[in-house]
Amino acid sequence: MVEILMLVKLLCYQGKQANAYWPTFACGGVVSGESGFIGSEGFPGVYPPNSKCTWKITVPEGKVVVLSFRYLDLESDNLCRYDFVDIYNGHANGQRIGRFCGTVKPGALVSNSNKMLVQMTSDANTAGSGFIAKFSAAEPHERGDQYCGGRLEKPSGSFQTPNWPERDYPAGVTCSWHIVAPKNQLIELKFEKFDVERDNYCRYDYVAVFNGGEINDAKRIGKYCGDSPPGPILSEKNELLIQFLSDLSLTADGFIGHYKFRPKKLPTTTVPPTTTTTPSTSSLKPTVALCQQKCKRSGTLESNYCSSNFVITGTVITAITRAGSLHATISIINVYKEGNLAIQQAGKSMSAKIVVVCKQCPLIRRGLNYIIMGQVEEDGRGKVLPNSFVMSFKTKNQKILNALKNRTC
Repeated sequence: MVEILMLVKLLCYQGKQANAYWPTFACGGVVSGESGFIGSEGFPGVYPPNSKCTWKITVPEGKVVVLSFRYLDLESDNLCRYDFVDIYNGHANGQRIGRFCGTVKPGALVSNSNKMLVQMTSDANTAGSGFIAKFSAAEPHERGDQYCGGRLEKPSGSFQTPNWPERDYPAGVTCSWHIVAPKNQLIELKFEKFDVERDNYCRYDYVAVFNGGEINDAKRIGKYCGDSPPGPILSEKNELLIQFLSDLSLTADGFIGHYKFRPKKLPTTTVPPTTTTTPSTSSLKPTVALCQQKCKRSGTLESNYCSSNFVITGTVITAITRAGSLHATISIINVYKEGNLAIQQAGKSMSAKIVVVCKQCPLIRRGLNYIIMGQVEEDGRGKVLPNSFVMSFKTKNQKILNALKNRTC
């Protein structure tokens, strides 16, 4: 509460009100100028339920909008599904820069034009004090401790973390580069140097790359941290979004990356045959012989544990049938054996993608909890065959799994 009072006093002072009073914030509005403040309805009191408030911010032509949250207190949820603040480029149908909730303030958010839209949505239940954010005008592509990101439309170019290469990137920064190629071209992305705070699940500082023009986990290509550059990335269509986020603690050297446009259809070239085996997804395709096997689990947790590449417990949150196989996303309850399984992180929520090669065997259903053991493909997806060990997860299984985790295979 002390932090809120200090912010209110600051607002009153900057408003040049000799006699300080409590500022009131309405539900949305149209604001313009070199700088100013916006806040949730009723701040610093609890914001109302079942509301949607929209602020349209405009700074002078030729500048970009920089939005910095001074205070944030919304209902907390790993995926920000209930109460949240969305930030967009432009005033209508713009690219979403990000969605935020809880109490952890993001770094400075930068638009790609002189217009930004902020929209706060609340549901019927738990609420908080809301938010206060300051907007200000800045020069496009300004480099410094706060500003980075932007829209990239040239046929080739580079992007890098703030302060590169003179010193470490700053803490508390959010950058988004939106690369847009002509409709008939794709985008190839390569990182030359890469050093971002290391964490097994990239929870703190990370680079995330998305197909398309907005931050959307369903279109995320990958999430990266550590000191090993990601491999080359090729977009599915003509847009890529690169998001860099640093938290408020440790930092590192940062990165520099390069992109270039390339045609969708590459020219055919004659390549001499080689004996090198290339990764193939053919092992993920169901065959008659494979899928005619009896769908019966054999062995025990103990006997299957060591022979499996990965062992997890989790909830099936998506399950889609594709070419005779079941492609599922698992919200992870616990990881007992990770192997090379690609595990993605969103807040404190972890998930992994698996393919049940024969869709009916073993049978898994959306919304239910399972113990899943299997192998891992080259792309990091879990592969579950008819003879893989899958069973319903009960809390009583945890004791056995914890014991197996501490045992050397």
